[in-house]
Amino acid sequence: MTNLRTLDLNLLLTLDALLAEHNVTRAAQRLHLSQPSVSVHLAKLRAVFDDPLLLPGPRGMRPTARADALREPLRQALEGLERAVSPAAPFDPAQARHRWRVVASDYTETTVLLPALAALRAAAPGTQLAILQKQPAQLARLAEQGDIDLALHTTEGAPPGLRRRALYTERYVLAGRADHPRLQRKPTLAQFCKLEHVIVSPDGGGFHAGTDAALAELGKARRVVLSVPHFRFVLSVLARTDLVALLPQRLMCGQPSLRVVEPPLAVPGFEMSMLWHERVHRDSAHQWLRAQLAASV
Repeated sequence: MTNLRTLDLNLLLTLDALLAEHNVTRAAQRLHLSQPSVSVHLAKLRAVFDDPLLLPGPRGMRPTARADALREPLRQALEGLERAVSPAAPFDPAQARHRWRVVASDYTETTVLLPALAALRAAAPGTQLAILQKQPAQLARLAEQGDIDLALHTTEGAPPGLRRRALYTERYVLAGRADHPRLQRKPTLAQFCKLEHVIVSPDGGGFHAGTDAALAELGKARRVVLSVPHFRFVLSVLARTDLVALLPQRLMCGQPSLRVVEPPLAVPGFEMSMLWHERVHRDSAHQWLRAQLAASV
């Protein structure tokens, strides 16, 4: 049995040329080799396949039954190899049929994906976008396995081993309903602490965040009365109650029912990034998608 691992694939190129030309000289010209080299290759091929493959005839060489049987599968195999090693074709979004899988929170759905959606649909109408919610600890494994294309995550705390591109830097503002009596101007620190606060706890049920740590250093504490897992729900809560929240500023765009003021203490912001695996870093389709999302923020 022929072992493909030990077979010189150049011999198969020679056999393909010989089966097309039925002549050693013409096959050599086609391959840009010398005639003696092609003759040596033919001898090796006969040994590999234990068959003469090509026999002398009145009009050149004629293939044996074994060679005839090899002709079509050999041609298909070589064409497949040519496609595999050829440079990747440029990505054409208008013809693409990709299904993108992007991990995002409800915050990055609003601040990154929603602004990009119209342009994505216009440029690549045949594609699909699936937005997934996954735990940060799963991202590296999912990206390596090809189960996701991109993840949107804060730079701080991003899982190691993934490529990263920073999208923007975010800051926090204090928000409440538009006619909130305590937010007509920037509150003092004491007034801030007396307000009833809602916080977003992605892991669920947390009532302590970085703001509380900053307040503790000043010997202060605020009243956190509601903890929710999603940002979008907070907006509805603020519009219908007297609760307030420290929220990312970009989330507040286009919210006429809410009022935004500066918080009375410095609250560290964060950097938002795109994350992806090395396996798709040079893929032209993936590069296009990353460029589209980066251009939208």
